[in-house]
Amino acid sequence: MFKKVLVANRGEIAVRVFRALREMEIPSVAIYADQDVDSLHVHYADYSYPLYGTRARDTYMNIEKIIKLAKDVGADAIHPGYGFLSEKEEFAKAVEDAGITFIGPKSDVIALMGNKFAARQMAQRLNVPLVPGENRAVETYEDALGIANRIGFPVLVKPAAGGGGKGMKIAFDDKELEDAFSQSRRLAQSVFGDSSVFVEKYFDDARHIEVQILGDKYGNVIHLGERECSIQRRFQKIVEESPCSILNNEERQQFFDCAVSIAKDAKYYGAGTVEFIYSRGKFYFLEMNTRVQVEHAVSEMVSGVDIVKEMILIAAGRQLSYKQEDIRCKGHSIECRIYAEDPLRGFIPTHETVSTYQTPEGIGVRIDSGIRVGASVSHHYDPMMAKLIVQGSDRKEAIMRMRRALDEFVIEGPTTNLNYLKAIMESQVFLNSEANTKFIEYEHDNLLELARQMPIWKLKKLKDMEYLNNLANDITMPNLPY
Repeated sequence: MFKKVLVANRGEIAVRVFRALREMEIPSVAIYADQDVDSLHVHYADYSYPLYGTRARDTYMNIEKIIKLAKDVGADAIHPGYGFLSEKEEFAKAVEDAGITFIGPKSDVIALMGNKFAARQMAQRLNVPLVPGENRAVETYEDALGIANRIGFPVLVKPAAGGGGKGMKIAFDDKELEDAFSQSRRLAQSVFGDSSVFVEKYFDDARHIEVQILGDKYGNVIHLGERECSIQRRFQKIVEESPCSILNNEERQQFFDCAVSIAKDAKYYGAGTVEFIYSRGKFYFLEMNTRVQVEHAVSEMVSGVDIVKEMILIAAGRQLSYKQEDIRCKGHSIECRIYAEDPLRGFIPTHETVSTYQTPEGIGVRIDSGIRVGASVSHHYDPMMAKLIVQGSDRKEAIMRMRRALDEFVIEGPTTNLNYLKAIMESQVFLNSEANTKFIEYEHDNLLELARQMPIWKLKKLKDMEYLNNLANDITMPNLPY
């Protein structure tokens, strides 16, 4: 087993990995940018070291600096978390070349699945349905227009090296396509260093469904059920749940078979997610994410499998702890992402210091967070503060539990999206399992109105406590027989 593991990340995912390492009695190493010196992940780890800098490219994206630090402190493995360098094959390759174990798939597998064209070719060879479109880079607007006319508008222009929804642009006609094509190429070059884009059919009634898989170095691959992640804003997920409530058993098994076949063909090991879209009774392969997902927690809740621990064990050369027949997903789990942003002002990020942070408790409630009182949400990074995950015996109980937990969650300082999430849990469209990837766009005004009507819970102030104490003093207690 590993002697010391460095986590090349920050925030809640770093804390999540540190917790797993602590339970496995493996010393942990945190790294941090200047503004993160007082962050929870820095204080939770066994050892913490500065990266000296504020920008991501100088800190959490600096491959040379991270590997040198890992060598200097004696870390024999690196966990990348999600985001930052987690799906950069050059990082995994540099870790491998340094004689350090990368807790994730091999660099050539990351490169394979990170190349949208190669991944689509693999899926096509395995007879996995693909979204209609051309499986090649599109270099000119005229070429993009020809493809769009052939498959029909609306279409989606996507960076070939992309992820997380960055650079994706929808076009409903030829004029919008011209703007979408130029914008997507420009953003792709800026964010990913590769301007290659491709064009595929856009389904405006699609559901986003993904399968969590685990594979080891001996060719064993299992799935942990599916998640639905249709509630998104600008291609960023907000609410995730497992299982998907609209699939029948036959459809569900088709998803599982396709996901496992892709992972096996790629000789994939570690944790990964195979993503699909589902529209009008048909599903299509989107991509494979070669890392732990933000929403992995809902799969853990229903399956009982600690995905992060399995990643560590697999990287250390162990076989999977489970066979497929051991996996019995139970109940229903929902995750809400808590952001420091103001939905009433166009979701503008907020960066005030957290003055109160009271998390919900009780049966079936889990919090994954990197925030504490006194912390502030840095403008340098994504404004997600925490993930609230609940589990119930069925979807109805999970929704009611999420409502209760959101009511108990008190954050003062930055404005958050808590009330907006409460509104989603109250939406009849969501309750009826009718939400697709256009849900936020179509329901936004209704959700805002619901959010405005909801009270913002506050902790009891001193004057309230004084009133209660005075009330108690005015009550004459009866004579009791003991």
